[in-house]
Amino acid sequence: MARCHLHKFGGSSLADADCYRRVAHILLTHGNSDDLVVVSAAGKSTNFLYKLLELKETGQLWLEELQVLIGFQQNLIEQLLSNEQARSLRERLSIDKYQLISLFSLEALNEYKRSEVVSFGERWSARLLAALLRESGVAALDIDSRSLLLADEGGVPQIMLVESRQRVRRVLDDHPNERLIITGFICANSRGETLLLGRNGSDYSATLIASLADIERVTIWTDVEGVFNADPNKINDAKLLKSLSLDEANRLAHLGSPVLHNRSLQPLFNTQVSLAVRSSYASHTDFTLIAPKSSSASAPVVTSLASVSLFNFNSTTDIAKLAELLAASGLNPLAHWQLGHGRVELAFTHENRQQVQGILESEVPGVSDLILREDLGLVALVSADAGLYRRGFARLLSRDARPLFKDGLSLVTLVPTSQVNLLTQKVHRRCAGPRKRIGVLLLGVGNIGEAWVDLFSRARVALNKELEASVELVGLLSSKKALLKEEGIALDSWKQDFEQQATPWLYDHMFEQLQALECDELIALDISASAELTLQYPEFFSRGIHVVSANKLAGSGPLAFYRDLKLQLGNRRLFWRYNASCGAGLPVQHALNDLHNSGDSIEAIGGIFSGTLCWLFEKYDAKKPFSELVLEAKGLGITEPDPRDDLSGRDMQRKLLILAREIGHEIELEDIELNSLVPKDLADIPLDQFLARIDELDNEMLQQFQAAAEQNKVLRYVAGLDVVDGQLKAAVGMEWVDTQHAYANLTPGDNVFVIRSAFYQDNPLIIRGPGAGREVTAAAVQSDLAQICRDLVQE
Repeated sequence: MARCHLHKFGGSSLADADCYRRVAHILLTHGNSDDLVVVSAAGKSTNFLYKLLELKETGQLWLEELQVLIGFQQNLIEQLLSNEQARSLRERLSIDKYQLISLFSLEALNEYKRSEVVSFGERWSARLLAALLRESGVAALDIDSRSLLLADEGGVPQIMLVESRQRVRRVLDDHPNERLIITGFICANSRGETLLLGRNGSDYSATLIASLADIERVTIWTDVEGVFNADPNKINDAKLLKSLSLDEANRLAHLGSPVLHNRSLQPLFNTQVSLAVRSSYASHTDFTLIAPKSSSASAPVVTSLASVSLFNFNSTTDIAKLAELLAASGLNPLAHWQLGHGRVELAFTHENRQQVQGILESEVPGVSDLILREDLGLVALVSADAGLYRRGFARLLSRDARPLFKDGLSLVTLVPTSQVNLLTQKVHRRCAGPRKRIGVLLLGVGNIGEAWVDLFSRARVALNKELEASVELVGLLSSKKALLKEEGIALDSWKQDFEQQATPWLYDHMFEQLQALECDELIALDISASAELTLQYPEFFSRGIHVVSANKLAGSGPLAFYRDLKLQLGNRRLFWRYNASCGAGLPVQHALNDLHNSGDSIEAIGGIFSGTLCWLFEKYDAKKPFSELVLEAKGLGITEPDPRDDLSGRDMQRKLLILAREIGHEIELEDIELNSLVPKDLADIPLDQFLARIDELDNEMLQQFQAAAEQNKVLRYVAGLDVVDGQLKAAVGMEWVDTQHAYANLTPGDNVFVIRSAFYQDNPLIIRGPGAGREVTAAAVQSDLAQICRDLVQE
């Protein structure tokens, strides 16, 4: 039966005797009797061997330093093995010592001899770990990988796959049911001379041998738990990734991941081998599994390089062809940009700088005016779904940043080195950190509330995708009952859930429950007409809860109350939007703000702000009494249950006050003259009595209609605000207007807003359309909600 598992342990996992014991325990508890194991040199042994070579080459004394290294190995043997096993390894170590002395005594060391010196670190590790396992009672044998991996020589040794596969198979067949401890990092040429596999060569040895042996799983045991969605040394809330596709891992490695190495992943392509990255210091914890094929993208990973080499030059060769030429030499750019006027930019790691520069200067035709910069660092996001994060990433880029480079698996930018860490943190927080959870509390579950839930259920997926956040309905409140759910309220069954699960509530208790919700932000949608609820706005704001108002009472409340609300907003990052309170879905307040932002000054606002009064005056032609028209509208549901709420003009007065304050006039409701259509003696009587006497409206209305008609004018109920000789004049009441005026010839039920400004004098800005209705009001609320959410996810 084929062997299933290969384990690889790096130098940090074999740093001392305790580490060796830990590794042996892992192999005995997480493996099988025929597992393969690839090891690096213990601790800093390889660095020590390179140091000895440097001492030799510079004519310095090296024997004492060699004794320190041999002493380190002897101490490991004494601490880990019993007398019998220790004696054998001490004898072999003594032989190795004299071999090293012999090598260092040569007048000069060629590259093969230097590589042979360096290879001792891995050979000692494999020998010691195999002996330790045998002492634990299991069959184990150390294997020198120079007997397995045959390579052609070059800048980097190229493994001869057919011959190496045969050697690996032969060794496996000769040693069934035995753990084979194999040296990493080294191989041999056809003459048996030692070659080194280069940086991170032991990881490469592991994945290469696994592919040659048709192993199902490679586990690289290291000093970290796996691959995180950012460097945990730089990002405090970096999270471990449970899985990663091989393509994503390969791109991440290419962009400089400290855990994954590009070359080590190459043998896994076109195989069924999966790769696990685990911590040898915490073998019981979660880890990262890299699958050869994955149907879904992993969570995004943010990586960075403090500095890169950026080549900027003129080129007559297409940038794709340039990248292809460099890739043929094993030099894939981290990112590239096609600039104007034939200039090109290619980014590489510093270790590839000299080789790239040599190729560009001598092997690529059409390259001129080559400039090398090393004052920029790299920030990148890797995911098979990288495109989903493009907008969020791009919003974070300063003018110093390179435009995002996109290749299907990653988004890459370059910024000045001083900005790398900050941008990395921002990108992680925006794109790879926990998704911001925005809870929505719906205050009012009547017709408009129902229309809003229907709209929100259709818009939510797209909104969440745009924001890269999670906007959830977490609360429903009526005047008597409330339903708050930490996990969110199901949008397809909210009515039933509210009826069955909602309970009576009080404000204090409700605020305590809201405070306990696990939401990054809370937004309350006030779709009520409750004055009592309006008085709670200061408490909402003091608890950091944003508000969207269709309710007009806060925006048109006492000036001192309004000022206090605005002051609270200015004292912290809070948002209060109330476009739905005036004009429903019409973009009236948006237009006013745009005019202000453009440098315009608004001089006058007027219009018909009541769909009910628009309907009544468009329909009234004196052929039937005005009172009959009012009763007809009441029967159609066009008026409020008490028509006086519309006929009084109070609603339009409040809307005009909201607009007046929006453009900077700090006035009270009483500063707006109100001319009600309801006679004083009918204003405060019971509704049934008013309806019985409603025909008392008819005579005055008929007289006004006839008088206006004599001057070829029509009656309209109008709100108006104007500044005359520096004095503000604001009034709501019935007016005669020309038949060609913007207030005339409206669709019954429409609102119209006429704005005169410094830019719009003789031809004022007119906004017209439905000013009421459950759908358009719900749309205005949704628009305000979406805008607050956008503001909240901005850095």
